[in-house]
Amino acid sequence: MYSAATSKKLQEQTQSFLENTASITADNIQALRDVLRFHEYRYYVIDDPLVSDAEYDQLYKQLEKLETGNPLLITTDSPTQRVGSSLNQNFPTVQHLVPMLSLDNSYNAEDLFDFDRKAREATNLDVIEYCIEPKFDGASISLIYENDILVRGATRGNGVEGEDITTNIKQIKSIPLSAPFSKYGVQQVEIRGEIIMTKKAFAKYNEGLAEQGLPPLANPRNAASGSLRQKDPKAVAKRNLDAFLYHISYYTTIDGFTFSSDGEQNDELPRSKFLATHGGSLDMLWECGFRSPKKEKMVVKGIEEVIKHVQDFEAMRDTLPYEIDGMVIKVNDFGLQDIMGMTTHHPRWAIAFKFKARQATTKLRAVEFQVGRTGAVTPVAKLEPVFLGGVTVGSISIHNEDYIKEKDLKIGDTVLIERAGDVIPQIVKSMPDIRTGKEKEIVYPRQCPVCKSELYKEETEAVWRCINIECPAQAVERIIHFVSKDAMDIKSFGEANVRKFYDLGLLKDVPGIYKLDFNAIGQLEGFGKKSIDNLSSAIEASKQQPLYRLVYALGIRFVGETTAKTLANAVENLMDLAKMSEEELQQLEDIGVKVAQSVYNFFSNQQNLAMLEELQQLGLQLKNVKKEKTGTDTLHGQTFLFTGTLAKLKRNEAEALAEQHGGKIVSGVSSKLNYLVVGEDAGSKLEKAKKINTIKIITEDEFLDIVK
Repeated sequence: MYSAATSKKLQEQTQSFLENTASITADNIQALRDVLRFHEYRYYVIDDPLVSDAEYDQLYKQLEKLETGNPLLITTDSPTQRVGSSLNQNFPTVQHLVPMLSLDNSYNAEDLFDFDRKAREATNLDVIEYCIEPKFDGASISLIYENDILVRGATRGNGVEGEDITTNIKQIKSIPLSAPFSKYGVQQVEIRGEIIMTKKAFAKYNEGLAEQGLPPLANPRNAASGSLRQKDPKAVAKRNLDAFLYHISYYTTIDGFTFSSDGEQNDELPRSKFLATHGGSLDMLWECGFRSPKKEKMVVKGIEEVIKHVQDFEAMRDTLPYEIDGMVIKVNDFGLQDIMGMTTHHPRWAIAFKFKARQATTKLRAVEFQVGRTGAVTPVAKLEPVFLGGVTVGSISIHNEDYIKEKDLKIGDTVLIERAGDVIPQIVKSMPDIRTGKEKEIVYPRQCPVCKSELYKEETEAVWRCINIECPAQAVERIIHFVSKDAMDIKSFGEANVRKFYDLGLLKDVPGIYKLDFNAIGQLEGFGKKSIDNLSSAIEASKQQPLYRLVYALGIRFVGETTAKTLANAVENLMDLAKMSEEELQQLEDIGVKVAQSVYNFFSNQQNLAMLEELQQLGLQLKNVKKEKTGTDTLHGQTFLFTGTLAKLKRNEAEALAEQHGGKIVSGVSSKLNYLVVGEDAGSKLEKAKKINTIKIITEDEFLDIVK
């Protein structure tokens, strides 16, 4: 961005200002801004500072002083305008100029060969030139610059719309408040990137939290993502976030622009030096002062070179100062990208190569046994903390007694752990060959670790359960499930509040939700009038939730959202389920022996029936209120199942839309399924559906077209 001559000039100006601060007046305020921007670039973008922090602060304070005395001289791209003084109460939704699509994923060389084959077929070329760059593990953002000034920063959101976080974006000093796009004939530009927290910044921030007695952040990715939605911009600034900008998604040109260097005209701009290839665009972003992956990128010809490079990069990933979870391979030529086009989900000219699961060894120090809402007692391995794939892992579920025996686990063992898909940690195996003889057997309890009741295990199951319905551990988990988003959806009543109210004796069971003492809650720290009013209103509104939500909220074993709808639609009143036999329940669609038995047992329990009667007296809707149908019968007789993350609709919204038009939601993949609607990161359901020829696999957009 800065030539040698310009750098020298700015450094000389720096020394002049430092040696004689009295010389800094309103007349040379712009020169002072240029000097500060130069040093921000040296420090935050190329990590090669030329002045000390104290010297930078000295100049910064001079600028603040000048602008305070001359407010009319303040500019939007001044270094002082990064930190906002007010708290953001919310983040308005804004639309991206171009949708932020996902990337297709690959996990092996065969996937990359297949990607290359399709690229060559689409372009009629024998060899494709590719640009390879790291797949940064952070939070995606979109930036818009107009006339060289940053005017908006937004989260990815659903890909079409995101949240306006411009004030928080300005706290990240590797993102320039102004950039010389006009030098390249660009008037407005939308660029994409990733907000990250480096390993060093992450460790330092967690050290600070530990000193305050606060729990550490889980991993750099969550730290970066959570930071962007902080209400106080100053809190964002304290986290020392960084940003890589790696994609120009949209731009407009300046009318009549002519390159001064070689006379190239505006109509040639799209194929100019920087805007003809992806690699060139990364160079341009770097020249404009952004931290683009200019140094990390590699441009190669042919997929064999791509495969070699990604494998080499995977081997060195731990040496990087930031977390990555793969590499992104893009067809380098923009003209070829235009030919290949995009699906509604991802560009056909790009693919993400995901690295293998991360593994590490550590010590199994102890095993704790936790009780869930269904009474299942789950062993949790407490490990010597180890940093793995961007996360400090200290606990891992080891599922059940059979799992412990199968893995041959003992307390004191050295174990190999991995994060499958860089997400869920699991124990791969123990290492008995290096045991010292001091290891101890894991003794599975036969009494509930919370209420001391005898545990019970069915012959066909591997899980031990506490069947005491009054067990405190189960009570808390049942309440957490009852108020959750997919159940009664009582906003402002999350897990933390449930546990707090329970521990304080303000809440003991599900009916207690509707009998809360708000006067007592008002005495608690953090509960002002507004928060209490919001909680009270949410609780009252939940009384009118449709019956299927209440059925799901009861937490009956084996009853998911789809089965809850089947049960609710079969009765006029919830209490009618208590009159049905197991055989009658099995006559309902998709209700098998196991589910029927579980439902029958629940409604045969007098304590459960008493609870339902109390909920009814407290005002909950136990009748099946049939909503007036507003849709059509376009999808009558057709069955649907949704999998993966949808871009435009929430899962429950998509299911409601299908039902509104006569469709039916099923709970699993079988020959009874007509349509599997696939979103991002679809898993085993997609693979299973591919094996059944009668199932139509469609995208979210195709589903919406069918509805229309």
